Amino acid sequence: MTINLLLACKDDTANSSTKAAKTCPGENPQFSIEFFKANNQGQKSAKGINHVIILNPKSPKLDFKVNVGLSHKLYAKDKQGKFIRNYVPKQFNEIITDANSQLNGQRPLAAINADYIGTDDKPQGLNISRGVEYSGAFKNRRSSFGISGGRPQERIATLQAGRRSNNILNYNLVGGNGRFYRQGKFKDICQDLGEFACKQVTNRSMVATTSKGYVILLVNDLKANSVIEASPVNQELLPDMFDDVLAGIARNNCLGKIQEGMLFDGGGSPGLYYNGKIYLENGGAIGSVFLIYKTSN
Repeated sequence: MTINLLLACKDDTANSSTKAAKTCPGENPQFSIEFFKANNQGQKSAKGINHVIILNPKSPKLDFKVNVGLSHKLYAKDKQGKFIRNYVPKQFNEIITDANSQLNGQRPLAAINADYIGTDDKPQGLNISRGVEYSGAFKNRRSSFGISGGRPQERIATLQAGRRSNNILNYNLVGGNGRFYRQGKFKDICQDLGEFACKQVTNRSMVATTSKGYVILLVNDLKANSVIEASPVNQELLPDMFDDVLAGIARNNCLGKIQEGMLFDGGGSPGLYYNGKIYLENGGAIGSVFLIYKTSN
């Protein structure tokens, strides 16, 4: 009888571990991507003000690409064999649906706005689409987010300023600005942003990487405040709250600890798309988008 009880306990423990792996993405080796809404504590909530995508860059079920606003095909060359870069302003809905947004004839599963756009309609930071660069004047000064090339199981998400020393890391990169995590240490960047961007223009779009190699993409939707009763965990996202929401998402989904974090273009630019639906678009022209695709693997 004792032996049977011990066996039952072992089976229950094994079942609990298996169940936990299935319900907590970071503990599931098969996890690829998930979309959900979260409050400002990083807790999943149908009424959450934050639209969140978490993903595993190493998943063979995913692929990636960067798109920028162009009047011609991505990767087009002139008669001398040089890449053409004729930029035009495009809004989020345009840049995620034009012909350049496709990968191998497939439309993206998900997308988030990324780089700032200049008055000359050029992206301002470091943007590289499948190895081809479409960058601006701040490409060496501002931080950028990217996912490397190579076999899926070798892909790495990086966040740093300028080109990476290992060229395989310079495969898909998008520019941003406003670094609030460096090597696992959080910084309230309110003063760096200035009063206007910190406390008045608070539409946020951001990315973070974790110690276990996962990626968190987040767009804060202020419009939700008009239909959702405001509370301490469901309000505009100020810089001192970035730590709460991202650390909460990482902890609640077993993703490890936040290592690097950066803002994408905010104000009138944030946009997030997932599985056929645009969850937020503010209507401003943007410098670039980061696109995610579902593969047949």
